Amino acid sequence: MEDNRKDFDILNKMKRLPGGLVIIPLVLAVIIATFFPQAFQIGGYVTALFYDGNSAMMGLFLIVCGSAINIRQVGMPLYKGVTLTGIKLLLGVAVGLLVGKLCGPAGILGLTPFVLIAAITNSNGSLYISLSSQFGNATDTGAISILSLNDGPFFTLVALGATGLASIPFKALVATLIPLLIGFIWGNMDKGFRSACATAQPIVTFFMTISIGSKTDVSTLVTAGASGIVLGLISTATAVVFFFVFNLLLPKKERNAMGAAVGTTALNSAMTPAAVAQADPSMEPYVDMATAQCATASIITLFLCPFITAFFDGWMRKNKRGIYSPEGWAAGKA
Repeated sequence: MEDNRKDFDILNKMKRLPGGLVIIPLVLAVIIATFFPQAFQIGGYVTALFYDGNSAMMGLFLIVCGSAINIRQVGMPLYKGVTLTGIKLLLGVAVGLLVGKLCGPAGILGLTPFVLIAAITNSNGSLYISLSSQFGNATDTGAISILSLNDGPFFTLVALGATGLASIPFKALVATLIPLLIGFIWGNMDKGFRSACATAQPIVTFFMTISIGSKTDVSTLVTAGASGIVLGLISTATAVVFFFVFNLLLPKKERNAMGAAVGTTALNSAMTPAAVAQADPSMEPYVDMATAQCATASIITLFLCPFITAFFDGWMRKNKRGIYSPEGWAAGKA
């Protein structure tokens, strides 16, 4: 019997909206928390899921992320993935450490060292795959298996602990790594599990973001507007650095514009501040603002990064002699 009920297709509509799976539940939770502050505190499953559920949902999210890492990606995809992940991590740590040394834990322009690290080290994998289909090749697309490692809070926790910007217990790092390993091992043993995780990721992201937003209010989002835009512009500007550094580390025949495609802040970076505070409670005062800043930055980079990648692709096509030769520079400036 045919089902004639109207399908509102809500999930796909949210996915089509830039940052929808993070922005919509975040704003929804913040509005409820602002005008109906007791709504999340009625107890039972409601409080367990929508208010106290962040840690459990983050653990599930890490399993999903780990399942996307394909051990069968070898050769150039592996090299590109490791290289992109490495330069993202190093630049994010460098920026965060510099701001921390010069400005202290409060940071600059409302941007703390740990939110800079969280935003810069975490890239938008979906956008990267989309851009690779236009500006890259199969090896660039394959690199996403390794690049997926920067999803979630693991690299941010490692960076903060290594630089002394936060006190991250070793057990917290292990506790973050275990779900990733579970997803990685199971996903490589079972294609069905990997497929199920890919399907489940939007749902996990949606409900995890609600549990984060339920602890803040509208004033935080409004205050984070300007600083979130600045954070997005900083993250977008790193695309230029990634483009040149990545191409320096590639064989000439593999050089393209895809280094710029990681100059983004992932939509799920908004979940990272809460995970950092879970490991180091002293970071708790910064969580609400950092969450809103990362969410704003993800939207800015989502819009700007494709234009930067397209610009460099056009520049390289015009400059057929190689971007690092004197002739190439001249051709690029012509």
